[in-house]
Amino acid sequence: MSIKHNLRVFLWRMGYDISRFNPESHPIARRRKLFDSYGIDLILDVGANIGQFAHQMRTDLGYTGKIISFEPLSSAFELLRNKASGDPKWEVINFALGEVSTMAEINIAGNSYSSSLLNMLPSHTIIAPKSRYIGREVIEIRTLDSIINDLCTPENHIYLKIDTQGFESKVIEGAEQSLIRIGTIQLEMSLTPLYEEELLFGELHNILSNKGYNLVSIEPGFTDPRSGHLLQIDGIYHRF
Repeated sequence: MSIKHNLRVFLWRMGYDISRFNPESHPIARRRKLFDSYGIDLILDVGANIGQFAHQMRTDLGYTGKIISFEPLSSAFELLRNKASGDPKWEVINFALGEVSTMAEINIAGNSYSSSLLNMLPSHTIIAPKSRYIGREVIEIRTLDSIINDLCTPENHIYLKIDTQGFESKVIEGAEQSLIRIGTIQLEMSLTPLYEEELLFGELHNILSNKGYNLVSIEPGFTDPRSGHLLQIDGIYHRF
């Protein structure tokens, strides 16, 4: 084996990797090309937690357009608001999106980002013990249809990102009229059940396909470290 290969194997064992940045295969580079191709100028960041996705869009993709982040959990929202405070094109909103406008209790996960309006299955906590629920909080839920006119204009090229821990189908259900104005959707989809009553990849794929969206990219997500099984992916859909 070459010195280069030996060095790479050594780095793998240390938890690192060095590879050539390939625009045709790297997920971030592919997403950047999609943004350029579709002329995205507004991101609706649903399930923002503390702003990880929006921060990645700014720093890794170099996206300079408007971002509107939705986060219902009070503790996460405070961190999100602080992170967005110096960015005039980043707006943050303290409620969840769903299929109806109401009040509900959300389960608070120990790691925060696994918090969900759905009950977590034992298989999830076995794989990720820090995701175990540690409390509950009453939050507000609204439908995207009820607020879409306040968020954007008909001229906007919208990228709807949904990462709501099994609640993705409910967000889509409450956006029936809004989807007419949304060309691109990225959503987290489970390949195996992690939350009670969540729809899995095949069901979500069929819903979006029936609404005229095509799957244009897949990014790997949550993986079982014991088996290597891929448990969640992010699918990016676009309506041509």
